[in-house]
Amino acid sequence: MVAMAYEAAWPAAGEPFTVEDLDRLPDDGRRYELLDGVLIVSPWPTTVHQMAATRLATLLSVACPDNLSVVAEPAMQVSDKTEFDPDIVVVRLDEVGGAKFWTPPLLAVELRSPSTAIVDRNAKLAAYEKFGVASYWIFDPDPARPELTVFELRDGTYEQIAQASGANALRIERPFPVEIVPAALTLPSRD
Repeated sequence: MVAMAYEAAWPAAGEPFTVEDLDRLPDDGRRYELLDGVLIVSPWPTTVHQMAATRLATLLSVACPDNLSVVAEPAMQVSDKTEFDPDIVVVRLDEVGGAKFWTPPLLAVELRSPSTAIVDRNAKLAAYEKFGVASYWIFDPDPARPELTVFELRDGTYEQIAQASGANALRIERPFPVEIVPAALTLPSRD
């Protein structure tokens, strides 16, 4: 039965994937995203990745104003042939409720891994820019050198406005003021 459902999700030979095809794929522990009809398959993230994403989402949630919301790993449909699952987004509170987000979030955050680094820095950056995501952050959770890179949309084009690594604090103003120390997201907690 699972094999039949999986086969039914594949488009005809030579045809691009659509979001409809993507929605029919089984939940098999992999992360499936779609970029201009091309399926992007990522392995399950490491525990360091998950810990850093949880800590960053928590930090953002604490600083988040009441009219906005921090959402972890949502589906964000950009077009009928492009859909991403950013690690974290910040959206207006009144946009929360459906199965997917259809409008650009105020912030999209990707935690990169060796398997996603090129896609996050190039293809996703270009797609988020075109979609109109106001701020895009790429966080590298490498415990040896954690690094946060911040892009903001200015006149329809992303500009890198900040970057911090290790124990260097970075104060960011958009979509709301928050201070982030990259190393604090990856170091073991001290109780």
